[in-house]
Amino acid sequence: MALAARKSTKSPAQAKASAKAGTKKGATTQFSKDQDLAAYRDMLLIRRFEEKAGQMYGMGLIGGFCHLYIGQEAVVVGMQMAAKHGDQVITGYRDHGHMLACGMDPKGVMAELTGRRGGLSKGKGGSMHMFSVEKHFYGGHGIVGAQVSLGTGLAFANRYRGNDNVSMTYFGDGAANQGQVYESFNMAELWKLPVIFVIENNRYAMGTAVSRASAQTDFSKRGISFNIPGEQVDGMDVRAVKAAADKAIQWCRDGKGPYILEMQTYRYRGHSMSDPAKYRSKDEVQKMREEHDPIEQVRRRLLEEWKVKEEELKAIDAEVRDIVNESAEFATNDPEPDASELWTDILK
Repeated sequence: MALAARKSTKSPAQAKASAKAGTKKGATTQFSKDQDLAAYRDMLLIRRFEEKAGQMYGMGLIGGFCHLYIGQEAVVVGMQMAAKHGDQVITGYRDHGHMLACGMDPKGVMAELTGRRGGLSKGKGGSMHMFSVEKHFYGGHGIVGAQVSLGTGLAFANRYRGNDNVSMTYFGDGAANQGQVYESFNMAELWKLPVIFVIENNRYAMGTAVSRASAQTDFSKRGISFNIPGEQVDGMDVRAVKAAADKAIQWCRDGKGPYILEMQTYRYRGHSMSDPAKYRSKDEVQKMREEHDPIEQVRRRLLEEWKVKEEELKAIDAEVRDIVNESAEFATNDPEPDASELWTDILK
């Protein structure tokens, strides 16, 4: 079966209107009590897991690079709340949160970080390269922006097979300036591929502020020349993320092609564990924590709007800590891979 390129039937005015669609931050959606509780637990699991990973890295139990997702939890949790089984996820090297949000076993994730046999890539991928076909998670990629072309390829496969699955392709504000990103944009719109380009704009890329690195700092507009609609989203509010994800996923499932979501988020730690993050002030980070923390926003709603008891939230935190501690214990004591594992999964 050949996939023929389709020419746009839009008039110039329609194309312009389409490209400008939803470039402002969208509205939030109301959550039920159960949705808020689920979002709280999922984001808290990512936060506690990443805190533990940071501790283990400091103890020398995790080697290589390690990029933590602390502060950005609402993005992937909100996106996954809108997804269905079969939708794919692919991202860069800040990937532990995405794995957990996809339902991957925390023990397997942590064991991969420590290079153990029970790791999700059998101890050979480390922090940046984990995969799970079962959970439709396609990595974890160390090359900046490389996953964008691969995520577009996943969408091509969906279109070719005639299913209604959507590829959720994550990358950062730094990767957004890579050339292959725009080649992917062009192909995705030309063939109306079901891919959501999720730009996690945490403001600093590897350490350079967006204003110093990007001529166009509104990343939702990056697809205008390709007629791809985009939207800026408050990536610190899980409800706003879910609302935008619902809209974008439906756009893709309806066969309208790609969609860009710029998630305006913030990472509390440095780019990696070796980054002291001296390019921003402690006051800036503290202000974000106090006024926009994604987990605290949900916690306040649970206490004030849903009248959830403080003891119930403490019980959730205790449960999450137990899961994380068990994963750390497993990852510390699991055997290292046998030397013969070096020769498996090699393409000749």
